[in-house]
Amino acid sequence: MRKAFSVVMSGICMMPLLTACTNHADTMKSADVFAMDTYMNLKAYGRDAEAAVAEAEARIMDLEQVFAVTNETSDIGRINRANGAPVTVSADTVSVLQTARQMAAESGGALCISLYPVLRAWGFTTGEYRIPADNEISNLLKYCDDTKISAADDTVQIPNNYAIDLGAVAKGYTGDAVMEIMREHQISSAIINLGGNVQTLGSKPDGTAWTVGITDPSAPDSLLGTVCVTDCAVITSGNYERYFTGDDGQKYWHILDPETGCPADNGLVSVTVIGSCGARCDALSTALFVEGTERAVQHWRSVGDFEMILVTSDGELLMTDGIAADYTAKKDMPCRVVHHNEEP
Repeated sequence: MRKAFSVVMSGICMMPLLTACTNHADTMKSADVFAMDTYMNLKAYGRDAEAAVAEAEARIMDLEQVFAVTNETSDIGRINRANGAPVTVSADTVSVLQTARQMAAESGGALCISLYPVLRAWGFTTGEYRIPADNEISNLLKYCDDTKISAADDTVQIPNNYAIDLGAVAKGYTGDAVMEIMREHQISSAIINLGGNVQTLGSKPDGTAWTVGITDPSAPDSLLGTVCVTDCAVITSGNYERYFTGDDGQKYWHILDPETGCPADNGLVSVTVIGSCGARCDALSTALFVEGTERAVQHWRSVGDFEMILVTSDGELLMTDGIAADYTAKKDMPCRVVHHNEEP
């Protein structure tokens, strides 16, 4: 599923390569990539930046072929068409599925990758949007239970009539894989935007933090604010990313609540998660959106290994105390900082 961000990179200056004594940390290489149904940008600074970016681009393309739910020969396509039989898959697929199952357990089922049949019934996978009947949703929800997904060694198995989709985790995992390549090439400064999933390695070449812009959910062409980060993933889920308006005049978005099979409507319109692991932040941004304001704050307090910025449906901005000092507002709106030692 698409995550929307703007990346602000002002202040990054490239030093001219004039002599043999040039600082190779200032050598920049970038690439634009279209993969996973979205536009991506990779940017790295360092002596081996060109090789790092080329290898990262190839890795993205490989992972797209592994994870694509609409590709019958991908790992996910073969799992979904196996009629309950075990399927031999790549280590990447097993790793992503294990992360997804951990996040499903941590969020009390708010993240559910086996919800794909319901997502498909709404038309979010095909663009043929419709409002499924209540009994259709109820019947499909019988086949949505992540605890029944088996992923171990090189084998994955799901029950017959089940289908999975890694849209809530795959781009975050891909970002982690790209950053691993950057580190292998001794890149110390890089930023990638995988269709809105932003991840940074180190700081800017000048030593200052990266500035990442967060989309205003009520006006997606403008910014709500910016955060300054170093060595972080910054990932958002919102109700403005993919939606349709039904014949009843209501807005229906693609983030579904596994309990109801309908668009999650628990008081949030946007969730931004900031943390060290892209796959975890990606999964969290969806899970917290489904959980709603109070459960999301409780989740953060119980785990505490990430920061978050929430936009509520009544127009309030909530942010955790660990990111508040790094946030700069671009829109005037009520704002509250939440702490570990107080009630939401």
